[in-house]
Amino acid sequence: MSSQTNFEMRLLQAILLWGNFVIMCCGIALMAMCIFFVYDRDHLHVLVYYTGSDSIWRAAWIGIFTGFALFCVAAYAMYAIMKEKKMPILVYIILMMIIFAFEMASAITAATHEDWFGPEIFLTEMLQKYDKQVLPSNTNEMNQIQEITNSWNQLMTQKSCCGVNGPQDWVTYNSSFRQLYSDASYPWPRQCCQQDAMGGVVQLQGCQIGVNPYLSTTGCYAYIAGPIMTQGLAVSWFGFAILCWVFLVLLGMMFYYTQVD
Repeated sequence: MSSQTNFEMRLLQAILLWGNFVIMCCGIALMAMCIFFVYDRDHLHVLVYYTGSDSIWRAAWIGIFTGFALFCVAAYAMYAIMKEKKMPILVYIILMMIIFAFEMASAITAATHEDWFGPEIFLTEMLQKYDKQVLPSNTNEMNQIQEITNSWNQLMTQKSCCGVNGPQDWVTYNSSFRQLYSDASYPWPRQCCQQDAMGGVVQLQGCQIGVNPYLSTTGCYAYIAGPIMTQGLAVSWFGFAILCWVFLVLLGMMFYYTQVD
C-alpha cells in the first residue's frame, strides 16, 4: 500500500470514528429525551391511554431502545474500524440498518400523532367515564373510572381549568357526571371552582352560578395536547435528524467495507 493510499485510509478511518462518536452522543441524547417523555411529569398518560391512542408513548419507548442501541453499536463501530476486517464491519452495517428501521418507525409514529389528539376524543372520554357509577363486581372498569376521574381532578385543580373546552362542556352535553348531579346543584365538578391553599372551594355559590373568578372558565385541552404534541414532535424531528446522520455514516462504512481485506 502506497503512502498516499495509506494516508487516505487513515483519513477515512478518522472521519468514520468521529461520525460514530457523534452517533454515540446522539444515542444518549435521544434516550434522555424519550425517558423525559415517558416519565410523564404532567400526568397525562392515563387520559391518553384510555382513549386508545397512546401510540406516542410506544414510540418513545422504542426511542429509548434505539438510543441505547445506537450508543452500543456506534461504540462497537470504533472497534470494527480499527480492526480493519470485513466481518466486524458487516456486523455493524447489519445491526445499524435494523436500528435505523426501528427509529424510523418511532419517528414517523411520533410525527403523525397530532392527528389523533383532537379535543373530541378527550371530550368523549370525559363525558362517558368521569365519575361514572359502575357495579362493584366490575373491578377493571372501576379502576379505569377511578384513574380517569383522579387524573381529570388533578389536571383541573393544578391548571385551574375546567372540562375540555370549558365549563360549558358539563352543561351542553349529557354525561355520567350529569346523571349523578342536577344542573342546579352541581353544574360542573368542584375542581372547576377556585380553591384556597387548603384545597377548599373559595366561594361555592359563586362557582355554581358561573361567576368569574370563582369558576375556571378555561378549557383543559391546551394543557393536555400542548405538552404531548410539543414533546412528541421533539422526539420525532430529533429522531429524523439522527437518521440523516446515521445514513451518511452508514454510506461511509459501506465504502470502508469495500476497502478492507
